[in-house]
Amino acid sequence: MAARILSLARVPERRPNPAAACAGPACEPDVSFHFWRGASGRRYIHSVYSLIECPPLPKACFVLARRDEQGHHHALHIGCSQSDAPTLNLAYIRQRGAFLGANEVHVHFLANADEQRQLVACDLRAGQYGELGAEPSRATHAATA
Repeated sequence: MAARILSLARVPERRPNPAAACAGPACEPDVSFHFWRGASGRRYIHSVYSLIECPPLPKACFVLARRDEQGHHHALHIGCSQSDAPTLNLAYIRQRGAFLGANEVHVHFLANADEQRQLVACDLRAGQYGELGAEPSRATHAATA
């Protein structure tokens, strides 16, 4: 058992440092949100999470992205979470993201119905990849990383 000797001398009051209370990507306004543009020209706001720190997600539209050293985002996969269980959605996103080499998850929460989510995903796919069925393959991405 360890013992610690405490001094009863007057200790100056410590004031909390507001800058230290908020640290990490969630507190940086330039990385908290990102807009992706669809083929329609519409911009969709996405909440940004790291692949590791992403919380369990409800049904939503998401972009698995890789942020490079210059801070540019590259969409690797655009999809919609399908399960009513948020932890199953998270498991799928992490597995797919790790396979593709993603380091961020961008989530669009504003599409409430399944049909809306599918429309958002199709618009984003067409806008980012030039066609609905295309997306970068793992081999293509590994060559550019």
